[in-house]
Amino acid sequence: MKRREFLGSALGASALSTVSAGGANAADAKPEYYQLRRYQLSSAQARGSADYFSNALIPALNRMKIAPVGVFNVTIGLASPNPYILMPCASLETLAKLDENLMADAAYQKAARPFFTAAAAQPSFMRMDSSLLQAFPRYPRLTLPEAAVAKKARIYEIRTYESPNDQDHQLKMEQMQAGESEIFQSAGAWTIFFADTLIGTRLPKLTYMLGYDDLGARDRVWTAFAASPAWKALNSLPRYTAEGLVSNITNEILTPAPYSQI
Repeated sequence: MKRREFLGSALGASALSTVSAGGANAADAKPEYYQLRRYQLSSAQARGSADYFSNALIPALNRMKIAPVGVFNVTIGLASPNPYILMPCASLETLAKLDENLMADAAYQKAARPFFTAAAAQPSFMRMDSSLLQAFPRYPRLTLPEAAVAKKARIYEIRTYESPNDQDHQLKMEQMQAGESEIFQSAGAWTIFFADTLIGTRLPKLTYMLGYDDLGARDRVWTAFAASPAWKALNSLPRYTAEGLVSNITNEILTPAPYSQI
């Protein structure tokens, strides 16, 4: 199946007709969407961007019912500062008209003015990349961990799995929804979201986020996950072992900004 045909069929809502029992109720809920931004900043720009994110962008997004908004700094991964902004929303139209709505928000205009009117000789940021994601039908909503609500120390891991073709991509999404989230949870991870990347670079790929207390907890989770009999059984099914479903994996360790809502 061509990717454009897959996206056209209710944006892939039927991709998991073979998911095992337990996914039916989740499939009844409409998967939400995520806009995932990544800013490329200099050290000087990072200071100004923090004020913009916390005092202008997040309040405006919340007024549009885009919440909770995550702002994450890269702890292990590409050179910093390259913060991620995660914007979950039930409405695709709201995300599509995001910039238009921001320009119509008087409070945002006032608070964001120093950021978006910066002179070309001293720009507020160097570049910004953006991707559009849709939550998996089995996991249609972002899960906010208790540590985020309590503002406790925490880290996150964002992972992308690229596939060599659309068929393998769909099979990998199917495999991940056949119980992989529950295996991560039993190993001690916080499962934040699982999503298909609809628009972005290096397609086809999926993106998901896990959370932990710290790096030590992450190491324990992945050791337990790899040793899990449930994972070994799922990962040995002939349907998922006929060929390599994943051609490239990217993962980064993220620390939430003090004002992050995730």
